[in-house]
Amino acid sequence: MKKLLFILISCLLLSAQSIYSQQTKGIIGQNNWLNNWTNFKPATEEYPEATTILTGKIDKNLTLHKKQTYRLIGVVYVTNNAVLTIEPGTVIRGDVETCGTLVITKGAKIMAEGKDTDPIIFTSDKEAYARKPGDWGGIIILGDAPINKIGGVSFLDFNLDHMISQYGGQNPDSDSGILKYVRIEFSGRKLNTLKELNGLSLAGVGRQSKFSFIQISYSNDDSFECYGGDVNFDNLISFRATDDDFDFTQGAQCNINNSIAIRYPYSSDISGSRCFEIDSFDKIENLDPTKKLTKITATNITLANLEENNQGLVREAIYIKDKSYFSLSNSVVSGFKLCVLLDDKIANISANLAKINLQSLLVNNCEGGVQSEIIENDPEIKNWYSNESFSIEYSKLTKEALFLQPNNKRIPDFRLKTNTILVKGY
Repeated sequence: MKKLLFILISCLLLSAQSIYSQQTKGIIGQNNWLNNWTNFKPATEEYPEATTILTGKIDKNLTLHKKQTYRLIGVVYVTNNAVLTIEPGTVIRGDVETCGTLVITKGAKIMAEGKDTDPIIFTSDKEAYARKPGDWGGIIILGDAPINKIGGVSFLDFNLDHMISQYGGQNPDSDSGILKYVRIEFSGRKLNTLKELNGLSLAGVGRQSKFSFIQISYSNDDSFECYGGDVNFDNLISFRATDDDFDFTQGAQCNINNSIAIRYPYSSDISGSRCFEIDSFDKIENLDPTKKLTKITATNITLANLEENNQGLVREAIYIKDKSYFSLSNSVVSGFKLCVLLDDKIANISANLAKINLQSLLVNNCEGGVQSEIIENDPEIKNWYSNESFSIEYSKLTKEALFLQPNNKRIPDFRLKTNTILVKGY
């Protein structure tokens, strides 16, 4: 009897270990952490009418209370080292007519720490069923962590007041506050034919700032964009962004863990939209060669395209430009034209591939793995990543066979199923 019990316990432990090991790719968690605080149908949500106006400059500590609903009118700046504290459950609605936008300037802080049962919500001021991407501006946080532009400081081209909106400095450990259990919906107002605001723009933000459990939905441009700085992210969701989900430039040093981008090509910009876009500079003449190049380390990431498209809107999941470092491990890329596309300016392929570390990936229903915009480089790239040490696996599974509940419209579950059938090579 004891022997039988021992065998049963051993089998259960082995089974549990097997399940765990098969779920280490992509987003992880004993439970579906997308539950409770998220909203995948925000256009239909009935939010309370605004009762209080936020406008102009906030130059003293201020707390926003759950019992009030706030309308963000015009560009609202938090200045003079003030702290803007937002209670769990507070709703802030961006004004459509004036492009409501929140800017946390250098030295100021935002303390927006919601709860999984009571998130903080930034959304459109339009009523239910009338909301669209780009209804309002977004959130911009400016810090004094390093950037690699000449001079070490810069301004974002978002029609801001240059007197109070510079970013960049010498303090990678600077603290701009907390965003946790926060939703940002329908942001990304178009400023001109070439420029839109993002859901969350972080410029020169330091590593003592905390960003976790943030969902950005229906941004009309990028969901998350970092201009330099040194930032740690975890448990991010980018949902139906028009442009990129995660965009990094100007020497950003970022770690991003246990996060997901959910793309629909009919929501994408025809100019080219990806889950990750990695760049070290906007223009080579602006780059300070003594400063760090962009370096992104991403672990347990799920990148999922949920629709087929024959009009060219399904692009590569990841686009890497010259002089950039990128590491992706324990992750899933599903439903894209390619997993990774390398910029045509990346020369000396073998030397540059050492900057791009891909480890323990599952590439599902993609036409290719890693390719270059220069076709002649592809054989060398394919030979490089065919080495078994990279542990890149390929499959041709439906999203229903790959993920637990990808079609649940209210609370999807994109953790991997445990019975996936994998093949090698592509």
